Order: sequence, then structure tokens, then C-alpha cells
Amino acid sequence: MALHPYDLYDVRSLLSEEERAVQDTVARFTDERVIPIIGDAFDQGRFPKELVPEIAELGLLGSSLPEKYGCAGLNAVSYGLICQELERGDSGIRSFVSVQSSLCMYPIYAYGTEEQRERWLPGMARGQIIGCFGLTEPHGGSDPANMKTNAKKNGADWILNGSKMWITNGNLADIAIVWAQTDEGIQGFVVEKGTPGFAAQEIKHKMSLRASVTSSLFFDNVRVPEANRLPNVKGLKGPLGCLTQARYGITWGPIGAAIACLDEVLGYTKERILFDRPVAATQSAQIKMAEMARRITLAQLLVVQLGRLKDAGNMQPTQVSLAKWNNCRMAIDIARECRDLLGGAGITTEHSAIRHALNLESVITYEGTETIHQLVVGRELTGISAF
Repeated sequence: MALHPYDLYDVRSLLSEEERAVQDTVARFTDERVIPIIGDAFDQGRFPKELVPEIAELGLLGSSLPEKYGCAGLNAVSYGLICQELERGDSGIRSFVSVQSSLCMYPIYAYGTEEQRERWLPGMARGQIIGCFGLTEPHGGSDPANMKTNAKKNGADWILNGSKMWITNGNLADIAIVWAQTDEGIQGFVVEKGTPGFAAQEIKHKMSLRASVTSSLFFDNVRVPEANRLPNVKGLKGPLGCLTQARYGITWGPIGAAIACLDEVLGYTKERILFDRPVAATQSAQIKMAEMARRITLAQLLVVQLGRLKDAGNMQPTQVSLAKWNNCRMAIDIARECRDLLGGAGITTEHSAIRHALNLESVITYEGTETIHQLVVGRELTGISAF
């Protein structure tokens, strides 16, 4: 029996029937609705907002949250498979779902009141309310404790001042989950679109995540009611807890990008004839593609175990750092190698490798750079922080 070229260790056999059904459903959506339009959307620098209702209809927004809030109540492995299949289409589509689910819906669920959950989560699950996550600031993202944005108590309200940068969904968002320094430490606030003093400005001239909206957020004496403060967490534990959820999804997503690149180059090298034989018949091409398959297989095994740990309640942030570091590096290396095997054709967005390679420059950087995750693992090994 021939092995599946993108699943040499039959990782799919480790999945439950429900998990396989989730993967198949999202794979079909990616094949039929995302891939046919995403190259043009990337070229145009346009997020395909028309896909949001379909994404919501499939239950992909807040998929791990309870059904009582209109969510699917899926396990962590299913959420990972959603991220993998969406990123096989494009990192921008996965980023949209990741931000909505892990960085916006999750903190409302985990740190908010029951009133806040009932107010926002059902509409977010239906894609009727879009969220963004305001943590990173213009002076740097790897040191969130050095936060300049602040909130001061003013009667029954809070007055918010500061700015955030590199915010996915910023100009799409109806609400922003904003983290700010207060006299009692860092706290989270839900800032609604249209609030006086709150503005979003889209960041242009991007060469990465072009099919995604990236923005700067500005807060000039923005009055936020106490009812919009997330009361159940203070300090960096809040935003870092959200990032652990989102980074978990990112450990799966790049596998999809790598599979898309390998799939494309396998077909191309079999058809491309050089020196009277297919490129796929050469030792150098086979060694490169075998190396890609090896690294994809290792990444798949890594995330399935990580997902099982998460579902058992035993996942540690260091384990997420190791997987994000490994899998983002794996995917960006494969995308670049595939671009090379495609030759001159590889520089156009008629092929996916250059688009995935450019997108992965952002994915390997955001929510903890490769260096940050290496240092997280180093701290775990030595017991000494090098930050």
C-alpha cells in the first residue's frame, strides 16, 4: 500500500472520527472557496470578507468554546486541524479565525462576566461582531510589560490613552480587546467601534499577509464603561494566557502552508522536463522533497501530542513555544525551497510558494519571535532567564 505523501506516518489514524470530519469539512471549504480566490486577494492586498459568513456557518469561530454561546464546543485537536486546513489556503485566513477565536472570544469567555459572554460571544460566533486584540505597541512587541497604554479610573468609567500596532482585523473590528496599564496592574477592556477618541488606521505597503487587515489603534481619552472591563484577571497573565491559546493554533497552521507548497512542487517537478527527464527524477529534487516530507511528518506528530496534552489540561507554555519555533521554521524553510524548485515560475502568485513564504515571515515573527521562543525553551532547560 502506497503511503500518503503528506502523511507518511498515518497521523490521520490517530484522530477520532469527529476530528477527521472536522478536517475534511474545512479542507473542502479551503479547496472550494479559499484557494480559487486567494492569489488574487493577495495581489490586491484585500481580505476576502465575503468568506466570513461561510466561516461562521461552519462553526469555525470560537470553535472550542461552549455551545451555550453559539459555539461548536470542539476539542483542541479539532481546533488545530481547522488552523492547519485554513492555512493551507492562506495564513491571512487562519489569522482572522485565530484572532477572533483565541485572542478575542477566549478572553471574554475566560476573563469576562457572564453578562459579557452573553452580550458578545453569540454574535462573534455568527461572524456578526468582529474582534481585534490590542497588545503590541509601536516601541516593541517582545516586552509587553513595558506597556505605555494606560487606563485611569474616572468616576464609574475608565479613560484610555495610548496606541497599539500590528493589529490583525483592526479596521474590520467592531470591538477591540485592549490591554492597558492601570494602578492595579495590566487589565483588559472591550473598546467598541465608534467610541469617541478611538481610531484605527490600516497599515499599507505590506509584502506579507496581504490578504489580511493589519492596523494601528489609537486611544485619545477614550471613555470605557466599567461594564466593558474584563474583571477576572490582572497582570500579564491575562494577555499571555490569550497568546498561549493563539500560539497553540499557530503550531498547526504552518503545517498546512508547508503541505500546500510540497503538493504544488510535487506536481510541477513531475511535469517540468529538463535535460530530457522530469525534474522529479533527479536526486537533488528527490532529496529536497524527502527532507520536506520528513519535517512535515515530525511537525504533525508534535502537534497531535501537543493537542492531546491540551485536551487533558496538561499543556505547558514552553511546549507551545517549542512547537511554534519548530513548525514555523519548518514551514518557512519548505516554502523557500519549493520556490527554488519552481524556478522562475516560483516568483509569481500563480503558484503558492512565494505567497506562503512571504506570509510565513509574519507568522514566524508574531506572537513571539523565533528567538523569544528559543529563549523560553532555554529558560526551561537551565532555570535561568536570559530575557
